[in-house]
This record gives sequence, structure tokens and C-alpha cells, in this order.
Amino acid sequence: MLNKKEGRIDWLSIQGTPFEVGQALGKKGKDAVHTLLVPSSDWAFITDKRHQKHVERLTQNTQDQFPTIWAELEGLAAGLDLPINDVFAWNCRGDLFALAPDGCTSVQLPGDTPVLGHNEDGYPFLKESCFIAEVAPVGQNAFWAFCYPGSIPGHTFALTQNRLAMTVNNLRLLGVEADLPRMVISRAVLQQSTLQDVLDLIQNNCNSAGFHFSLLDQVTGAFKSVEFGAGQYHCHDLQTPGLHANHALHLDIAQRITDSSGDRQTRGDALLANGCFEALSILQDKQATGLPIYRDTPDDPDNENTLASVIFTLGPDGIDWMIYDQQSTTPVYTRHSQIGKTG
Repeated sequence: MLNKKEGRIDWLSIQGTPFEVGQALGKKGKDAVHTLLVPSSDWAFITDKRHQKHVERLTQNTQDQFPTIWAELEGLAAGLDLPINDVFAWNCRGDLFALAPDGCTSVQLPGDTPVLGHNEDGYPFLKESCFIAEVAPVGQNAFWAFCYPGSIPGHTFALTQNRLAMTVNNLRLLGVEADLPRMVISRAVLQQSTLQDVLDLIQNNCNSAGFHFSLLDQVTGAFKSVEFGAGQYHCHDLQTPGLHANHALHLDIAQRITDSSGDRQTRGDALLANGCFEALSILQDKQATGLPIYRDTPDDPDNENTLASVIFTLGPDGIDWMIYDQQSTTPVYTRHSQIGKTG
């Protein structure tokens, strides 16, 4: 059952071929992309010809290894009415520029009733333009995901037909020459049938820019933390409460840890150490001596604000999830995904 309350996060339902899915996503985000993204300095930098050779290699590898995702990207470009080269480059932004804005915080609370919470942090000017996509591609698993205009799904938070809840955090790894875009890998995660398929996919395709995944699997009850990038991969079971604030905790590679990322990790660790195990309270926390977990200031040093939050709860008969629109104690969407059903 889906319940929606007033808020600024739209819901888009899509069925069709990968191209048709991408086209619908593009049409949904077209106005925001042309008005807000294309005129930006970040768009100009990412689509600049200085990245041409790298983008060509990423293009070829995506076409060869993930043709259905490439078709979705072609549809996205058609829906946006923009050149595919520019749209694809934008979907490689983290692989072309380690400091691309994508922050985020994930709260991981294992136990008898595991909880996974997440703040999705991005460009403040996109607060009115992001949306939830409920997608049923022909011949593939259905899923829903939080989407940015101009981007394919999978790199924020999502729940798949096979009852895998995932949240994604940016890692700012330095000196990476990616073979595949990390956003293509995260999109491919949504196509997988089992948690083991997901882990194999990531481990076999980890030469990209960096991501962190929290994965909560209804089928097996497993709760995993995965970091990957620059050819490295680390996965462990979550057995104690934790927080991840978008920098690598387990990879042995140079990275940029922004003040916000470091402060959010420190504050989250302190809250957990002091016995705060309420995911939404942690995600909405602003009482920090440094930069806060919940981000809403126009002068955020990383140019990021919290656009939405999600709480996944794994119960005895399925996953409950709630989506929050900026800072609110009342979810704008609630749903129960029951074992054995796709609703």
C-alpha cells in the first residue's frame, strides 16, 4: 500500500523498454536540467572536451558490458533533448571529477529488526526537481528509486522487486582512471536477482570512482556494508550500529575527506556511542560543533543540502519504508513491501 502526503517529491511510474524508461526519466527532468544544470559551471566542466578520451573508453565499456543501461541512457538523452555524449558524461561525473557534489549519510542499525536510514544530499537548487521513479522495465526487475533530473537511477536510495534495500554514498577517491562509470555499476545493481549477484557484480567491476553501499536483504536477512573504487573492494557484515558519511573507511587509497564528511562521521559515531539508535533522529541531527548531519544551509561548503531521507525497516513479513521531504517528522510516502509480493 502506498500513502502520499503533501510534499515536494513527485512520484513517476514507468513501464517499457530500457529506451522508453530512459526517455520517460528524461522528459520528467527536462525542464530542471535545461534551466538549472546545463547553465551551471559543473555541467560545462564535466561535458568539456578535455574528458573526451576518457568518456570514449567509458562509453565503449558500457555499450559492451551493459547494453540495456546504454539504451536507457540513450532514451534519457532523447527525453532531455540533449546530445547523448553530454548526458553520458554527466552520468560519469564522479569518475571524471572526484569532488563532484554528492554527499549523503547512511545509518546502519542491525539487530532483531534491522533499520537502514539515509540522507540524500545534493545540489540545493534541485530541491524542487527530484522525484521517486517506480520502474518496471521490460524483461528486468522492477524497482523504485530516488532520482535526480538528468541521471539514471541507482546511485541514491532504492528498493528492488527482489526486496533488496540499498543506499549509496559518494567516495571522493583521488587519481582514479575508471573503466566503468560508478553510476552504471549502481544502476546494474538494480537488475540483479540476488544479494550474491550484487556482490559479485561490484567485486568484478570495481575499477570506477568510489561508492559505498549499505545493502539490506529481505530474502536472506543479510545486512552488508560495501566500499569499492579504483579496483578495490571491501565488504563486511553489519553486526553493530554504524554510520557512513561519504568517505572510505576501509579502502587503502588516497581520498578527499571534506570538512562536512569528517564532521558528520564524528557526530554520528558520537551519537551511536551515547546510545542514540533512532535513525531519523540521527539523520535530522543539527546539534554539532562542526558541520551538521542534516544539511540545509545555503552556504554549505560542499554545495549540498539534504533533499530527502529514507528509513527502511526489515520486519518479519517484509520491508517497511518511509520517505521524508527535507526536514520533517512526517513521511511524505510510506509503504510496506511484503514477502512474496511486488507491491
